[in-house]
Amino acid sequence: MDSESPATRKKVIVVGAGPVGALAALYFSHAGWEVEVYELRGVIDLRLPENLSLNFSKSINLALSERGINGLKNLGDGGKLLEEVLSETIPMYGRMIHTGVPGEKGESQKYDVHGNFIRSADRARLNVQLLDALALKDVKLFFHHGLRGLNLDANTAEFEKKDGSGEKVTVHADLIVGADGAHSATRRLLQKSVRMYYEQIYIETLWQEYEIPPHKETGDFKIDANHLHIWPKKDFMFIAIPSIDKTFTCTLFMEQWRFDAIGESKEDLLAFFKENFEEVIDLVGEESLVEQYMNHQKLPLISIKCRPYHYKDRCVIIGDAAHAMVPFYGQGMNAGFEDVSVLFEHINENPGSMADALDSYSAYRVPDGHMINELAMQNHIEMRSAVTSKTYLLRKAVEEALYAHVPWLGVRTMYSMVSFSNIRYTEVVERARRQRMWLNVTGAGLLVMGSFWGIKNIVRMGIIWMVKAGVR
Repeated sequence: MDSESPATRKKVIVVGAGPVGALAALYFSHAGWEVEVYELRGVIDLRLPENLSLNFSKSINLALSERGINGLKNLGDGGKLLEEVLSETIPMYGRMIHTGVPGEKGESQKYDVHGNFIRSADRARLNVQLLDALALKDVKLFFHHGLRGLNLDANTAEFEKKDGSGEKVTVHADLIVGADGAHSATRRLLQKSVRMYYEQIYIETLWQEYEIPPHKETGDFKIDANHLHIWPKKDFMFIAIPSIDKTFTCTLFMEQWRFDAIGESKEDLLAFFKENFEEVIDLVGEESLVEQYMNHQKLPLISIKCRPYHYKDRCVIIGDAAHAMVPFYGQGMNAGFEDVSVLFEHINENPGSMADALDSYSAYRVPDGHMINELAMQNHIEMRSAVTSKTYLLRKAVEEALYAHVPWLGVRTMYSMVSFSNIRYTEVVERARRQRMWLNVTGAGLLVMGSFWGIKNIVRMGIIWMVKAGVR
């Protein structure tokens, strides 16, 4: 892989040192490229308040699932980085749905009948692990460098140092990879060279971060650490995700007008939580809850679609720069890691032409980027409301029963296909559509048959069919 001499090595610039950019840099380094990474923020702590506004979704804990794991696995380092990352994650086997009343046990909804689970990962720690891996490679890292210009026909990028000097730096490269997040400078500058379709939406919901501390006496988690906890209220919700330090990183998702109604009033805040999330007051602590509400920003959630993702053989965007999404499917980082893996599949399939590689990558990946964007929007409704719906729970139970006991039918929940497989997002939706149509037709047929033959006969026929099929 590293057989090329320094004089013949191709050079790539990766803009953005977040998880997706760092993984992309590792892939290129393993493939023998000369790699330079440029990051607008500082190296010491990517979570500093002055850096927060550079990306609105940095602090929400990440949910690592199959696509992200597969992206790490395909790096080609023998699984070393993957093993290190997984060692600092917490398994979450399902959602725990809470009523909000203290003392009432939540209802566990498993993600998968076969025991598959997602993993809670601290974003900052994961980022450090990836940057540490880069430090072991021949990769140059430049922090406090903001992208200010692209001359793609000349293969150059201009950066401005953000260290107070204002110095401009022009860099030449064979390929520029934009992994600089939802508010990507690479994407904005790419639009000058590409007739790009671009769609940006800010949803009405804002998010605000909280923390549940460990139990004072035991130092352990206050609630079950192996679930993603949800307090759903139809139009808004509070969630809690476990962290490796025994805290829970929590998020209040709520419309602007509800925040405005509370304002800066401690009394109104406590009245709101007592009415909707009384259990949370005990978990966070009344004084801490007030302090966090008053001091933590209420931030917007953005959704972005665009196409194409590239220009000739010179530039390509990946991750949130290409398809920023709301966080409700937990696929932002996973889709970004999958971008990197899929990009290299296309590069390897077109060894003689980067233009062909980027053409095929963009054509292949854009539909999937748009689709997961839409699925994330839909899952917002599911998390805050549908998880308590009898219709949703019945459909989920039927799909899971068929998946568990009659696997050859190929029936799976959409969540299972998105989170626990590497099936293309577009194919997931198509399979779910066919599956739902088949289940609806079958259900209607059974109702008609039942009206003629009686429910007992239908059940008896079902049992005979299942026995013949080998179902136990």
